Amino acid sequence: MLRQVSGKLFIVATPIGNLDDLTPRARQTLADVDLVAAEDTRHTGRLLSHLGVKTRQIALHDHNEEKTVPGLIAALQSGKSVALVSDAGTPLVSDPGYRLVKAAHRNGIAVAPIPGASAVTAALSVAGLATDRFAFEGFLPAKNAARRTLLESLAKETRSLVFYESVHRIAAAIDDMCDAFGEERPAFIGRELTKMHEQCVQGSLAALRARIDDGTIVGKGEFVIVVAGSKKEAETSLELDRLLEALARHLSAKDAARVAAEATGLKRNALYDRLLEIRDRA
Repeated sequence: MLRQVSGKLFIVATPIGNLDDLTPRARQTLADVDLVAAEDTRHTGRLLSHLGVKTRQIALHDHNEEKTVPGLIAALQSGKSVALVSDAGTPLVSDPGYRLVKAAHRNGIAVAPIPGASAVTAALSVAGLATDRFAFEGFLPAKNAARRTLLESLAKETRSLVFYESVHRIAAAIDDMCDAFGEERPAFIGRELTKMHEQCVQGSLAALRARIDDGTIVGKGEFVIVVAGSKKEAETSLELDRLLEALARHLSAKDAARVAAEATGLKRNALYDRLLEIRDRA
């Protein structure tokens, strides 16, 4: 049994496919709380039924969150415990719940994570790409122009990039990534992660596009895309760091930043801040 549930908001991760991925702690929490705030009560109802849990539910989704939050906060303030769940994975990661968690903190209500499945970390763990630094971009814009603009703005990003995409736009999204990042950029597609028809495929963006075209990557289900960061930008940053370090061995930080600014055309203040970061890291 949980030691304490009263007056606390639990953020509970639920399976992204395989129901056996639900943690024992998550199951116990869902059974012990007074109320489950669910993105889709029908979907969560099936999960609770599978678990033999009869906790009362209330819907909390993008369209009603603003008006539903005050009632949930009142319930929490009265001493009731609430579990927040999304349809799959960890709540708030491209799912509703931000307003509720923010309001809970604002009202001094304890918020506790019950960690578990997440499509982001699941994909990164098997992508075979750098995971020490990554940026989660969530769902790409549905409109072509907006999607292309966003991808172009990320072309020089050195961190691995993680996206969610629907079956209806996966081909168009990969096409736009080929244009923005280059066809040879390494990437990964995870389809239906943890489900019966799971696929994990790595290759260049062009190779992934070809596999979508020939049906090797099946056009069904939910997709997570991981794209390697830009090596060119990383190499440029490394060269700049080496320049700053070399100058700093002979000059003060202020003078080193000034000389580097003259040599590169970059802003002196930014170079000074970067040099301080390098020194702190050493």
